[in-house]
Amino acid sequence: MKFNLLHTDKNSKARAGTLETGHGIIETPIFMPVGTAGTVKAVHQRELKEDIKAQIILGNTYHLYLRPGLEVIEGAGGLHKFNGWDKPILTDSGGYQIFSLANQRKLSEEGATFKSHIDGSKHFFSPESVMDIQRTIGADIIMAFDECTPYPCDIKYAKNSLALTHRWLDRCITRFAETEPKYGYTQALFPIVQGSTYKDLRIESAEFIASKNCFGNAIGGLSVGEPAEEMYAMTEVVTNILPKDKPRYLMGVGTPVNLLECIALGIDMFDCVLPTRNARHGLLFTQNGIINIKNEKWKNDFSVLDENGTTFVDKVYSKAYLRHLVHCEEILAAQIASIHNLGFYLSLVKEARTRIIDGSFMEWKNKMVVQLAQRL
Repeated sequence: MKFNLLHTDKNSKARAGTLETGHGIIETPIFMPVGTAGTVKAVHQRELKEDIKAQIILGNTYHLYLRPGLEVIEGAGGLHKFNGWDKPILTDSGGYQIFSLANQRKLSEEGATFKSHIDGSKHFFSPESVMDIQRTIGADIIMAFDECTPYPCDIKYAKNSLALTHRWLDRCITRFAETEPKYGYTQALFPIVQGSTYKDLRIESAEFIASKNCFGNAIGGLSVGEPAEEMYAMTEVVTNILPKDKPRYLMGVGTPVNLLECIALGIDMFDCVLPTRNARHGLLFTQNGIINIKNEKWKNDFSVLDENGTTFVDKVYSKAYLRHLVHCEEILAAQIASIHNLGFYLSLVKEARTRIIDGSFMEWKNKMVVQLAQRL
């Protein structure tokens, strides 16, 4: 794998680059649609590739380990073969999912014991087993096993959690070095910066992660309930420390405004369930703001979904028709809205990349964050 930093904006820390993987080149900054269980909800692979123009998607270790299970995925020849996606894949380690189980998990020095949300069965993840599982799933980029601290979080808990995450990281790196990819292409390990919203802990963690000299680095534990300004402040603290010649991935973020603000802070990669989850509830993102397609005002609006949109659904279907489908609870409603929202996110980061390269990023960004936040 190789990361090429091609251009840095003169008025911000925004960057444009390329990330070369065994399944193709990713142009950064990039948004990664979330395919938790091996599928991006309500969207075919062909639509992802040809219409939405997704360059990389996510899978999740926790969910794929439980269903369909490692035996099935390995039997298929890895997740790429299993789900028919021939472009890059990133897998989250499952740390966030285990964190979200709350009363159904127990952390120790060795790892995390948890109960399946499906049938209540008991399982155990260690840093070593999570590396082995992700080797078997076969993603191009795999994540270290960490603890995602809640928000708010007291300083004592945050310190202890951070120390545990760092000790787990050392074990992940050792196990990763001891093992080989299973399917004939390179895999890269990304450590995760933690530290809640405490500046000194974020600095400590960023310095520790940077010292490991892994291929790329991630920032976790943000967008978990803290105010946006705290998220931006912690992101800036970390990007000031993480090496400039390696990709930076901000996990689980966020709204279109969040993306643009964090691109300006030097983030290269994003993922979030928001575009597809909101789509299933009738919320559409557009360049002019947010549309709640359920509202009465769209009932007789026969204009296309988004005249500036980049996907076929934007040009084919009207707002009135999509509203009708949503109120009838038709499956097609989720499909149309998901394609639209993901297409919007991918076109937004593509435009950001263009603006970074031509020198107009900050002027454009400052205008767009006002427009994107409006409710239409």
